[in-house]
Amino acid sequence: MSDSNPKVSLTRREALRGALAGGAALGISGLIAACGGSSSSSSASASSASSSAAPATGKIKVGGALSVGATGGGAKDTIDAHLPTADPDIMRVWNLYEPLAVRPPSFGPLEMMVAESLEPEKGKADSWVATIRQGIEFHNGKTVTPEDVIFSLQRILDPKDPKVGAASIGYIDIKNVKKISANQVRIPLKFANVGFPDDIGQYFNAIVPVGYDPAKPVGTGAFMFESFTPGQQSVFKKFPNYWQTGKPYLDTLTIIDFTDDTARVNALLGGQVGAIDNLPTGQIPQVQGTSGLKVLISQTGEWQPFTMRVDQPPFSDYRVRQAFRLIVNRPQMVEQVLSGQGRVANDMYSPFDPAYDSSLPQRVQDLEQAKSLLKQAGHEGLTVTLVTSPVFQGVVQAAEVFAQQATGAGVKVNLQKVDTGTFYGPNYLKWTFAQDFWATREYLPQVAQGSLPNSPFNECHWAFPGTMDASRFVSLINEARATLDDAKRIEILREAESLEYNYGGYIIPYFSNQIDAYSAKLGGFVEARSGFPLGNYWFKNVYYLA
Repeated sequence: MSDSNPKVSLTRREALRGALAGGAALGISGLIAACGGSSSSSSASASSASSSAAPATGKIKVGGALSVGATGGGAKDTIDAHLPTADPDIMRVWNLYEPLAVRPPSFGPLEMMVAESLEPEKGKADSWVATIRQGIEFHNGKTVTPEDVIFSLQRILDPKDPKVGAASIGYIDIKNVKKISANQVRIPLKFANVGFPDDIGQYFNAIVPVGYDPAKPVGTGAFMFESFTPGQQSVFKKFPNYWQTGKPYLDTLTIIDFTDDTARVNALLGGQVGAIDNLPTGQIPQVQGTSGLKVLISQTGEWQPFTMRVDQPPFSDYRVRQAFRLIVNRPQMVEQVLSGQGRVANDMYSPFDPAYDSSLPQRVQDLEQAKSLLKQAGHEGLTVTLVTSPVFQGVVQAAEVFAQQATGAGVKVNLQKVDTGTFYGPNYLKWTFAQDFWATREYLPQVAQGSLPNSPFNECHWAFPGTMDASRFVSLINEARATLDDAKRIEILREAESLEYNYGGYIIPYFSNQIDAYSAKLGGFVEARSGFPLGNYWFKNVYYLA
Protein backbone atom coordinates (compact mmCIF):
# COMPACT_ATOMS: atom_id res chain seq x y z
CA MET A 1 0.00 0.00 0.00
CA SER A 2 1.28 3.44 -0.85
CA ASP A 3 1.84 5.87 1.94
CA SER A 4 -1.37 7.83 2.42
CA ASN A 5 0.21 10.92 3.87
CA PRO A 6 3.29 13.01 3.05
CA LYS A 7 5.94 13.70 5.65
CA VAL A 8 4.19 16.64 7.17
CA SER A 9 5.29 18.86 10.01
CA LEU A 10 1.77 19.19 11.41
CA THR A 11 1.47 17.97 14.96
CA ARG A 12 -1.34 15.63 15.98
CA ARG A 13 -2.99 18.47 17.86
CA GLU A 14 -2.89 20.75 14.82
CA ALA A 15 -4.27 18.07 12.54
CA LEU A 16 -7.02 17.12 14.95
CA ARG A 17 -8.00 20.65 15.73
CA GLY A 18 -8.01 21.38 12.02
CA ALA A 19 -10.89 19.01 11.50
CA LEU A 20 -12.73 18.82 14.76
CA ALA A 21 -14.84 21.53 16.24
CA GLY A 22 -16.56 21.49 19.56
CA GLY A 23 -15.96 19.82 22.88
CA ALA A 24 -13.68 22.52 24.28
CA ALA A 25 -10.52 20.58 23.55
CA LEU A 26 -7.53 22.07 25.36
CA GLY A 27 -9.97 24.44 26.94
CA ILE A 28 -10.53 26.21 23.62
CA SER A 29 -12.00 23.36 21.59
CA GLY A 30 -11.14 22.30 18.25
CA LEU A 31 -10.56 16.66 13.16
CA ILE A 32 -12.78 15.07 10.10
CA ALA A 33 -14.06 16.66 11.28
CA ALA A 34 -15.64 15.26 10.32
CA CYS A 35 -15.52 13.66 7.06
CA GLY A 36 -15.37 10.02 6.26
CA GLY A 37 -15.36 7.36 3.58
CA SER A 38 -17.96 7.28 0.85
CA SER A 39 -19.91 4.37 2.19
CA SER A 40 -23.26 5.48 0.93
CA SER A 41 -22.26 6.13 -2.65
CA SER A 42 -19.31 5.60 -4.92
CA SER A 43 -19.87 8.94 -6.58
CA ALA A 44 -21.48 12.22 -5.75
CA SER A 45 -23.40 14.78 -7.73
CA ALA A 46 -24.90 18.15 -7.05
CA SER A 47 -28.03 18.70 -5.07
CA SER A 48 -30.05 21.68 -6.21
CA ALA A 49 -30.58 22.91 -2.67
CA SER A 50 -29.05 21.54 0.47
CA SER A 51 -31.56 19.53 2.46
CA SER A 52 -29.68 20.46 5.61
CA ALA A 53 -30.01 24.10 4.61
CA ALA A 54 -33.79 24.08 4.76
CA PRO A 55 -35.04 26.82 7.08
CA ALA A 56 -36.52 25.89 10.43
CA THR A 57 -40.14 26.72 11.09
CA GLY A 58 -40.90 30.42 11.38
CA LYS A 59 -40.98 33.30 8.94
CA ILE A 60 -37.66 34.57 7.68
CA LYS A 61 -36.65 38.18 8.12
CA VAL A 62 -33.97 38.94 5.56
CA GLY A 63 -31.12 41.13 6.78
CA GLY A 64 -29.66 41.96 10.15
CA ALA A 65 -26.35 41.52 11.92
CA LEU A 66 -25.32 38.49 13.98
CA SER A 67 -22.50 38.27 16.52
CA VAL A 68 -21.33 34.78 17.55
CA GLY A 69 -19.20 33.84 20.55
CA ALA A 70 -16.47 31.36 19.60
CA THR A 71 -14.46 29.23 22.00
CA GLY A 72 -10.82 30.24 22.37
CA GLY A 73 -8.63 32.02 19.91
CA GLY A 74 -5.53 34.13 20.43
CA ALA A 75 -2.60 35.83 18.80
CA LYS A 76 -2.04 32.80 16.52
CA ASP A 77 -5.53 33.01 15.02
CA THR A 78 -5.56 32.64 11.26
CA ILE A 79 -7.91 33.34 8.40
CA ASP A 80 -5.96 31.09 6.01
CA ALA A 81 -8.32 28.73 4.19
CA HIS A 82 -6.01 25.76 4.69
CA LEU A 83 -4.61 26.31 8.19
CA PRO A 84 -7.52 26.49 10.66
CA THR A 85 -6.65 25.43 14.20
CA ALA A 86 -8.76 27.01 16.93
CA ASP A 87 -12.56 27.23 16.90
CA PRO A 88 -12.69 30.85 15.66
CA ASP A 89 -10.45 29.83 12.73
CA ILE A 90 -12.73 26.92 11.90
CA MET A 91 -15.82 29.11 12.15
CA ARG A 92 -14.30 31.62 9.74
CA VAL A 93 -13.31 28.95 7.22
CA TRP A 94 -16.82 27.42 7.13
CA ASN A 95 -18.25 30.81 6.14
CA LEU A 96 -15.57 32.32 3.91
CA TYR A 97 -14.60 29.29 1.86
CA GLU A 98 -15.93 26.04 0.42
CA PRO A 99 -14.38 22.73 -0.67
CA LEU A 100 -15.50 20.70 -3.68
CA ALA A 101 -18.03 18.96 -1.43
CA VAL A 102 -18.65 18.46 2.27
CA ARG A 103 -20.74 16.44 4.71
CA PRO A 104 -23.82 18.38 5.86
CA PRO A 105 -24.72 18.79 9.54
CA SER A 106 -26.87 15.64 9.33
CA PHE A 107 -23.77 13.73 8.24
CA GLY A 108 -25.81 12.42 5.36
CA PRO A 109 -24.40 12.00 1.83
CA LEU A 110 -21.84 14.50 0.62
CA GLU A 111 -23.30 17.79 -0.56
CA MET A 112 -21.68 19.32 -3.59
CA MET A 113 -20.25 22.78 -3.06
CA VAL A 114 -17.70 24.16 -5.54
CA ALA A 115 -18.13 20.97 -7.57
CA GLU A 116 -21.41 19.86 -9.08
CA SER A 117 -20.15 16.27 -9.24
CA LEU A 118 -17.20 14.13 -8.21
CA GLU A 119 -17.10 10.83 -10.08
CA PRO A 120 -14.74 7.87 -10.41
CA GLU A 121 -13.19 7.81 -13.86
CA LYS A 122 -13.90 4.79 -16.06
CA GLY A 123 -15.50 2.91 -13.21
CA LYS A 124 -12.35 2.69 -11.13
CA ALA A 125 -11.57 4.32 -7.80
CA ASP A 126 -7.96 5.26 -8.61
CA SER A 127 -8.84 8.37 -10.62
CA TRP A 128 -11.62 10.91 -10.09
CA VAL A 129 -13.15 13.70 -12.19
CA ALA A 130 -14.36 16.87 -10.47
CA THR A 131 -16.86 18.92 -12.48
CA ILE A 132 -16.99 22.52 -11.28
CA ARG A 133 -20.38 24.06 -10.53
CA GLN A 134 -21.47 26.23 -13.46
CA GLY A 135 -20.94 29.94 -12.92
CA ILE A 136 -19.75 29.73 -9.30
CA GLU A 137 -17.77 32.85 -8.35
CA PHE A 138 -15.14 33.91 -5.88
CA HIS A 139 -15.77 37.01 -3.78
CA ASN A 140 -13.66 39.08 -6.20
CA GLY A 141 -16.02 38.24 -9.08
CA LYS A 142 -13.72 35.72 -10.73
CA THR A 143 -15.38 32.51 -11.97
CA VAL A 144 -13.90 29.33 -10.48
CA THR A 145 -11.81 27.39 -13.02
CA PRO A 146 -9.91 24.07 -13.09
CA GLU A 147 -6.71 26.06 -12.60
CA ASP A 148 -8.03 27.25 -9.23
CA VAL A 149 -8.78 23.68 -8.15
CA ILE A 150 -5.30 22.54 -9.17
CA PHE A 151 -3.68 25.51 -7.43
CA SER A 152 -5.61 24.78 -4.23
CA LEU A 153 -4.55 21.12 -4.16
CA GLN A 154 -0.94 22.07 -4.84
CA ARG A 155 -1.04 24.60 -2.00
CA ILE A 156 -2.45 22.05 0.46
CA LEU A 157 0.11 19.42 -0.55
CA ASP A 158 3.13 21.70 -0.83
CA PRO A 159 5.92 19.46 0.59
CA LYS A 160 7.76 22.49 1.93
CA ASP A 161 4.68 23.91 3.65
CA PRO A 162 1.96 21.25 3.95
CA LYS A 163 -1.42 22.40 5.18
CA VAL A 164 -3.93 20.68 7.48
CA GLY A 165 -5.47 18.62 4.69
CA ALA A 166 -2.17 17.09 3.63
CA ALA A 167 -2.55 14.28 6.16
CA SER A 168 -5.85 13.24 4.55
CA ILE A 169 -5.25 13.66 0.79
CA GLY A 170 -1.52 13.06 0.56
CA TYR A 171 -2.17 10.06 -1.67
CA ILE A 172 -3.28 12.31 -4.54
CA ASP A 173 -0.84 11.98 -7.46
CA ILE A 174 -0.47 15.73 -7.47
CA LYS A 175 2.03 15.86 -10.33
CA ASN A 176 -0.53 14.35 -12.68
CA VAL A 177 -3.63 16.35 -11.67
CA LYS A 178 -4.83 17.83 -14.95
CA LYS A 179 -7.47 20.12 -16.46
CA ILE A 180 -9.46 18.02 -18.94
CA SER A 181 -12.09 20.56 -20.00
CA ALA A 182 -13.22 24.09 -19.30
CA ASN A 183 -14.90 22.96 -16.07
CA GLN A 184 -13.35 19.57 -15.25
CA VAL A 185 -10.26 18.35 -13.41
CA ARG A 186 -8.85 14.82 -13.37
CA ILE A 187 -7.46 13.86 -9.96
CA PRO A 188 -5.44 10.61 -10.08
CA LEU A 189 -4.56 8.77 -6.87
CA LYS A 190 -1.55 6.71 -5.84
CA PHE A 191 -3.93 3.89 -4.91
CA ALA A 192 -7.61 3.17 -5.43
CA ASN A 193 -9.81 4.71 -2.76
CA VAL A 194 -13.58 4.87 -2.86
CA GLY A 195 -13.37 7.14 0.19
CA PHE A 196 -11.63 9.88 -1.78
CA PRO A 197 -14.70 12.17 -2.09
CA ASP A 198 -14.93 12.33 1.69
CA ASP A 199 -11.20 12.79 2.15
CA ILE A 200 -11.12 15.77 -0.18
CA GLY A 201 -14.57 16.91 0.93
CA GLN A 202 -13.45 18.56 4.14
CA TYR A 203 -13.89 22.22 4.92
CA PHE A 204 -10.14 22.84 5.28
CA ASN A 205 -9.59 21.61 1.70
CA ALA A 206 -11.29 24.72 0.35
CA ILE A 207 -10.93 25.92 -3.21
CA VAL A 208 -9.19 29.30 -3.48
CA PRO A 209 -8.17 31.34 -6.53
CA VAL A 210 -4.79 31.10 -8.21
CA GLY A 211 -2.43 33.44 -6.38
CA TYR A 212 -4.49 33.31 -3.18
CA ASP A 213 -3.22 35.63 -0.47
CA PRO A 214 -4.54 34.95 3.07
CA ALA A 215 -3.87 38.59 3.90
CA LYS A 216 -6.65 39.40 1.42
CA PRO A 217 -8.84 36.31 1.77
CA VAL A 218 -11.11 35.38 -1.11
CA GLY A 219 -13.33 32.32 -1.30
CA THR A 220 -16.72 31.18 -2.60
CA GLY A 221 -18.48 31.12 0.79
CA ALA A 222 -21.68 32.90 1.75
CA PHE A 223 -19.80 35.70 3.54
CA MET A 224 -17.02 38.01 2.36
CA PHE A 225 -14.09 39.28 4.38
CA GLU A 226 -14.31 42.72 5.94
CA SER A 227 -11.88 42.76 8.91
CA PHE A 228 -9.85 40.43 11.12
CA THR A 229 -8.11 41.08 14.45
CA PRO A 230 -6.40 37.92 15.78
CA GLY A 231 -7.51 36.99 19.27
CA GLN A 232 -10.41 39.44 19.21
CA GLN A 233 -12.91 39.36 16.39
CA SER A 234 -13.52 39.12 12.67
CA VAL A 235 -16.26 40.75 10.61
CA PHE A 236 -17.83 39.54 7.36
CA LYS A 237 -20.52 40.80 5.03
CA LYS A 238 -23.04 39.09 2.80
CA PHE A 239 -21.76 37.80 -0.55
CA PRO A 240 -24.49 38.96 -2.96
CA ASN A 241 -23.50 36.52 -5.72
CA TYR A 242 -23.49 33.40 -3.57
CA TRP A 243 -24.47 30.35 -5.61
CA GLN A 244 -27.28 29.27 -3.26
CA THR A 245 -30.06 31.65 -4.29
CA GLY A 246 -31.40 33.80 -1.46
CA LYS A 247 -28.58 33.03 0.94
CA PRO A 248 -27.19 34.18 3.20
CA TYR A 249 -30.10 35.86 4.95
CA LEU A 250 -27.91 37.98 7.25
CA ASP A 251 -26.19 41.18 6.15
CA THR A 252 -23.20 40.89 8.46
CA LEU A 253 -21.53 38.26 10.63
CA THR A 254 -19.14 39.01 13.51
CA ILE A 255 -17.14 36.25 15.20
CA ILE A 256 -15.86 37.14 18.67
CA ASP A 257 -13.17 35.16 20.53
CA PHE A 258 -13.80 34.08 24.13
CA THR A 259 -11.04 32.23 25.95
CA ASP A 260 -13.16 31.95 29.08
CA ASP A 261 -16.31 29.80 29.18
CA THR A 262 -18.02 31.98 31.77
CA ALA A 263 -17.44 35.14 29.75
CA ARG A 264 -18.81 33.47 26.62
CA VAL A 265 -21.97 32.28 28.41
CA ASN A 266 -22.46 35.69 30.05
CA ALA A 267 -22.19 37.36 26.64
CA LEU A 268 -25.11 35.25 25.46
CA LEU A 269 -27.11 35.82 28.64
CA GLY A 270 -26.50 39.57 28.35
CA GLY A 271 -27.36 39.77 24.67
CA GLN A 272 -23.88 40.80 23.46
CA VAL A 273 -23.88 37.78 21.13
CA GLY A 274 -26.74 35.90 19.52
CA ALA A 275 -25.18 32.43 19.67
CA ILE A 276 -22.27 30.56 21.26
CA ASP A 277 -20.61 27.24 20.63
CA ASN A 278 -19.60 24.68 23.29
CA LEU A 279 -22.02 25.46 26.08
CA PRO A 280 -20.61 23.80 29.25
CA THR A 281 -22.90 21.02 30.46
CA GLY A 282 -23.17 22.66 33.87
CA GLN A 283 -24.69 25.75 32.24
CA ILE A 284 -27.45 23.93 30.37
CA PRO A 285 -30.12 24.42 33.11
CA GLN A 286 -29.35 28.13 33.42
CA VAL A 287 -29.64 28.77 29.68
CA GLN A 288 -32.74 26.57 29.35
CA GLY A 289 -34.31 28.51 32.20
CA THR A 290 -33.62 31.89 30.64
CA SER A 291 -36.41 33.36 28.59
CA GLY A 292 -35.46 34.03 24.98
CA LEU A 293 -32.62 31.49 24.78
CA LYS A 294 -32.42 27.97 23.37
CA VAL A 295 -29.99 25.08 23.87
CA LEU A 296 -28.98 23.05 20.82
CA ILE A 297 -27.92 19.48 21.66
CA SER A 298 -26.54 17.30 18.85
CA GLN A 299 -25.82 13.58 19.02
CA THR A 300 -22.50 13.14 17.24
CA GLY A 301 -19.99 10.47 16.31
CA GLU A 302 -17.20 12.14 18.31
CA TRP A 303 -15.29 9.72 20.50
CA GLN A 304 -12.60 9.93 23.15
CA PRO A 305 -10.87 6.53 23.36
CA PHE A 306 -8.49 4.82 25.71
CA THR A 307 -5.56 3.63 23.60
CA MET A 308 -3.71 0.36 24.30
CA ARG A 309 -0.52 -0.37 22.35
CA VAL A 310 -1.00 -3.86 20.99
CA ASP A 311 2.74 -4.31 20.48
CA GLN A 312 3.74 -3.58 24.09
CA PRO A 313 3.15 -5.66 27.24
CA PRO A 314 0.81 -6.15 28.92
CA PHE A 315 -1.43 -5.18 26.01
CA SER A 316 0.45 -7.34 23.51
CA ASP A 317 -1.75 -10.15 24.89
CA TYR A 318 -5.21 -9.68 23.40
CA ARG A 319 -6.76 -11.20 26.50
CA VAL A 320 -5.57 -8.22 28.51
CA ARG A 321 -7.13 -5.86 25.97
CA GLN A 322 -10.39 -7.79 26.14
CA ALA A 323 -10.29 -7.69 29.94
CA PHE A 324 -9.80 -3.94 29.99
CA ARG A 325 -12.82 -3.44 27.73
CA LEU A 326 -14.88 -5.52 30.15
CA ILE A 327 -13.78 -3.35 33.07
CA VAL A 328 -15.67 -0.31 31.75
CA ASN A 329 -19.12 0.52 33.08
CA ARG A 330 -20.21 2.53 30.07
CA PRO A 331 -23.49 4.00 31.34
CA GLN A 332 -21.65 5.17 34.45
CA MET A 333 -19.04 6.83 32.22
CA VAL A 334 -21.75 8.69 30.29
CA GLU A 335 -23.34 9.96 33.49
CA GLN A 336 -20.22 10.85 35.45
CA VAL A 337 -17.97 12.11 32.64
CA LEU A 338 -20.51 13.65 30.26
CA SER A 339 -23.26 14.55 32.74
CA GLY A 340 -25.50 12.36 30.60
CA GLN A 341 -24.66 14.27 27.40
CA GLY A 342 -23.66 11.31 25.27
CA ARG A 343 -24.52 7.70 24.55
CA VAL A 344 -22.91 4.32 25.16
CA ALA A 345 -20.45 3.08 22.51
CA ASN A 346 -19.16 -0.39 21.74
CA ASP A 347 -15.41 0.04 21.12
CA MET A 348 -16.00 0.83 17.45
CA TYR A 349 -15.99 4.24 15.77
CA SER A 350 -17.94 5.65 12.79
CA PRO A 351 -21.48 4.99 14.07
CA PHE A 352 -23.13 6.78 11.13
CA ASP A 353 -21.33 4.77 8.46
CA PRO A 354 -23.68 2.38 6.63
CA ALA A 355 -21.00 -0.26 7.22
CA TYR A 356 -21.14 0.18 11.00
CA ASP A 357 -21.89 -3.28 12.39
CA SER A 358 -24.53 -2.86 15.08
CA SER A 359 -24.80 -6.65 15.35
CA LEU A 360 -21.49 -6.87 17.20
CA PRO A 361 -22.29 -7.84 20.82
CA GLN A 362 -22.60 -4.79 23.05
CA ARG A 363 -19.86 -4.95 25.65
CA VAL A 364 -20.96 -4.48 29.23
CA GLN A 365 -19.01 -4.46 32.45
CA ASP A 366 -18.09 -8.01 33.51
CA LEU A 367 -15.48 -7.83 36.26
CA GLU A 368 -15.40 -11.58 36.88
CA GLN A 369 -14.71 -12.32 33.21
CA ALA A 370 -12.07 -9.55 33.19
CA LYS A 371 -10.36 -11.17 36.19
CA SER A 372 -10.48 -14.57 34.47
CA LEU A 373 -8.91 -13.24 31.27
CA LEU A 374 -6.16 -11.45 33.19
CA LYS A 375 -5.42 -14.65 35.13
CA GLN A 376 -5.25 -16.65 31.88
CA ALA A 377 -2.80 -14.09 30.50
CA GLY A 378 -0.63 -14.28 33.62
CA HIS A 379 -1.47 -10.72 34.69
CA GLU A 380 -3.55 -11.24 37.79
CA GLY A 381 -3.28 -8.19 40.08
CA LEU A 382 -1.97 -6.06 37.21
CA THR A 383 -0.64 -2.52 37.74
CA VAL A 384 -0.56 -0.13 34.76
CA THR A 385 0.12 3.55 34.11
CA LEU A 386 -2.50 5.56 32.22
CA VAL A 387 -1.24 8.79 30.66
CA THR A 388 -3.96 11.41 30.65
CA SER A 389 -4.21 15.07 29.73
CA PRO A 390 -6.97 17.70 29.26
CA VAL A 391 -6.88 17.29 25.47
CA PHE A 392 -10.67 17.29 25.30
CA GLN A 393 -13.51 17.98 27.66
CA GLY A 394 -14.01 15.03 30.02
CA VAL A 395 -10.88 13.06 29.12
CA VAL A 396 -9.16 13.42 32.52
CA GLN A 397 -12.44 12.68 34.30
CA ALA A 398 -12.82 9.52 32.19
CA ALA A 399 -9.36 8.41 33.28
CA GLU A 400 -10.29 8.90 36.91
CA VAL A 401 -13.53 6.95 36.53
CA PHE A 402 -11.74 4.12 34.71
CA ALA A 403 -9.13 3.89 37.45
CA GLN A 404 -11.89 3.53 40.02
CA GLN A 405 -13.75 0.92 37.96
CA ALA A 406 -10.57 -1.10 37.41
CA THR A 407 -10.18 -1.80 41.11
CA GLY A 408 -13.17 -4.13 40.82
CA ALA A 409 -11.08 -6.39 38.56
CA GLY A 410 -8.04 -6.23 40.83
CA VAL A 411 -6.24 -3.81 38.49
CA LYS A 412 -4.38 -0.81 39.85
CA VAL A 413 -4.28 2.14 37.45
CA ASN A 414 -1.73 4.84 38.22
CA LEU A 415 -2.69 8.10 36.51
CA GLN A 416 0.14 10.09 34.96
CA LYS A 417 -1.35 13.52 34.35
CA VAL A 418 0.59 15.66 31.87
CA ASP A 419 -0.06 18.96 30.11
CA THR A 420 -1.24 18.95 26.52
CA GLY A 421 2.15 20.00 25.16
CA THR A 422 3.78 17.02 26.82
CA PHE A 423 1.02 14.65 25.77
CA TYR A 424 1.39 15.59 22.11
CA GLY A 425 5.15 15.96 22.37
CA PRO A 426 7.88 13.48 21.33
CA ASN A 427 6.26 10.61 23.27
CA TYR A 428 2.91 10.89 21.53
CA LEU A 429 2.21 7.61 19.71
CA LYS A 430 4.66 5.95 22.12
CA TRP A 431 2.45 5.91 25.23
CA THR A 432 1.65 2.30 26.18
CA PHE A 433 -1.73 3.22 27.69
CA ALA A 434 -3.23 6.64 27.10
CA GLN A 435 -6.24 8.54 25.72
CA ASP A 436 -7.15 10.77 22.78
CA PHE A 437 -10.05 12.35 20.92
CA TRP A 438 -11.46 11.94 17.43
CA ALA A 439 -14.23 13.44 15.33
CA THR A 440 -17.20 12.05 13.44
CA ARG A 441 -15.92 10.16 10.40
CA GLU A 442 -16.88 7.34 8.12
CA TYR A 443 -14.98 4.10 8.67
CA LEU A 444 -12.48 4.11 5.78
CA PRO A 445 -11.14 7.63 6.37
CA GLN A 446 -10.88 6.96 10.11
CA VAL A 447 -8.93 3.76 9.42
CA ALA A 448 -6.61 5.75 7.17
CA GLN A 449 -5.95 8.21 9.99
CA GLY A 450 -5.42 5.81 12.86
CA SER A 451 -5.59 2.08 12.15
CA LEU A 452 -3.13 1.24 9.37
CA PRO A 453 0.64 0.69 9.65
CA ASN A 454 1.25 3.91 7.71
CA SER A 455 -1.50 5.94 9.38
CA PRO A 456 -0.22 9.27 10.71
CA PHE A 457 -1.80 8.72 14.14
CA ASN A 458 -1.70 4.96 14.77
CA GLU A 459 -1.66 5.32 18.54
CA CYS A 460 -2.52 1.67 19.23
CA HIS A 461 0.05 0.32 16.74
CA TRP A 462 -2.81 -1.80 15.44
CA ALA A 463 -2.23 -3.75 12.21
CA PHE A 464 1.54 -3.38 12.45
CA PRO A 465 3.34 -6.45 11.06
CA GLY A 466 3.34 -9.15 13.69
CA THR A 467 0.15 -8.04 15.47
CA MET A 468 -2.79 -10.41 15.42
CA ASP A 469 -4.56 -10.64 12.04
CA ALA A 470 -2.71 -7.55 10.82
CA SER A 471 -2.18 -8.77 7.26
CA ARG A 472 -5.82 -9.79 6.90
CA PHE A 473 -7.04 -6.42 8.17
CA VAL A 474 -4.82 -4.46 5.77
CA SER A 475 -5.85 -6.70 2.88
CA LEU A 476 -9.52 -6.12 3.63
CA ILE A 477 -9.09 -2.34 3.77
CA ASN A 478 -7.27 -2.33 0.43
CA GLU A 479 -10.01 -4.45 -1.08
CA ALA A 480 -12.75 -2.20 0.30
CA ARG A 481 -11.04 0.94 -0.98
CA ALA A 482 -11.11 -0.44 -4.52
CA THR A 483 -14.73 -1.67 -4.33
CA LEU A 484 -17.29 0.75 -5.76
CA ASP A 485 -20.28 -1.49 -5.12
CA ASP A 486 -21.81 -0.39 -1.79
CA ALA A 487 -23.14 -3.77 -0.68
CA LYS A 488 -19.92 -5.61 -1.44
CA ARG A 489 -17.84 -2.95 0.28
CA ILE A 490 -20.00 -3.05 3.42
CA GLU A 491 -19.55 -6.82 3.61
CA ILE A 492 -15.78 -6.44 3.37
CA LEU A 493 -15.67 -3.65 5.92
CA ARG A 494 -17.71 -5.55 8.47
CA GLU A 495 -15.14 -8.32 8.47
CA ALA A 496 -12.44 -5.71 9.03
CA GLU A 497 -14.49 -4.16 11.85
CA SER A 498 -14.87 -7.55 13.50
CA LEU A 499 -11.09 -8.00 13.55
CA GLU A 500 -10.53 -4.57 15.09
CA TYR A 501 -13.40 -5.05 17.54
CA ASN A 502 -11.92 -8.33 18.80
CA TYR A 503 -8.20 -7.66 18.60
CA GLY A 504 -7.61 -3.91 18.21
CA GLY A 505 -6.33 -1.51 20.85
CA TYR A 506 -9.21 0.94 21.39
CA ILE A 507 -11.57 1.18 24.31
CA ILE A 508 -14.41 3.45 23.17
CA PRO A 509 -16.86 3.90 26.05
CA TYR A 510 -19.13 6.57 24.56
CA PHE A 511 -19.94 9.09 21.87
CA SER A 512 -20.24 12.64 23.20
CA ASN A 513 -22.89 15.26 22.41
CA GLN A 514 -22.21 18.71 20.99
CA ILE A 515 -23.93 21.46 22.99
CA ASP A 516 -24.49 25.03 21.79
CA ALA A 517 -26.92 27.85 22.58
CA TYR A 518 -28.57 30.73 20.76
CA SER A 519 -31.20 33.45 20.91
CA ALA A 520 -34.80 32.43 20.30
CA LYS A 521 -35.01 35.40 17.92
CA LEU A 522 -32.98 33.33 15.46
CA GLY A 523 -33.93 30.45 13.17
CA GLY A 524 -32.03 28.11 10.88
CA PHE A 525 -29.84 26.35 13.43
CA VAL A 526 -29.97 22.55 13.12
CA GLU A 527 -28.50 19.65 15.07
CA ALA A 528 -25.15 18.52 13.73
CA ARG A 529 -24.28 14.84 13.86
CA SER A 530 -21.05 15.96 12.19
CA GLY A 531 -20.00 17.43 15.54
CA PHE A 532 -19.41 20.90 14.16
CA PRO A 533 -21.18 23.41 16.44
CA LEU A 534 -24.24 25.41 15.47
CA GLY A 535 -25.09 23.26 12.46
CA ASN A 536 -21.64 23.11 10.84
CA TYR A 537 -21.17 26.83 11.56
CA TRP A 538 -23.28 27.36 8.43
CA PHE A 539 -24.50 30.85 9.25
CA LYS A 540 -25.72 31.11 5.68
CA ASN A 541 -28.76 29.19 6.96
CA VAL A 542 -29.38 31.47 9.95
CA TYR A 543 -31.93 34.27 9.98
CA TYR A 544 -33.93 36.48 12.30
CA LEU A 545 -37.53 35.48 12.79
CA ALA A 546 -40.02 37.97 11.43
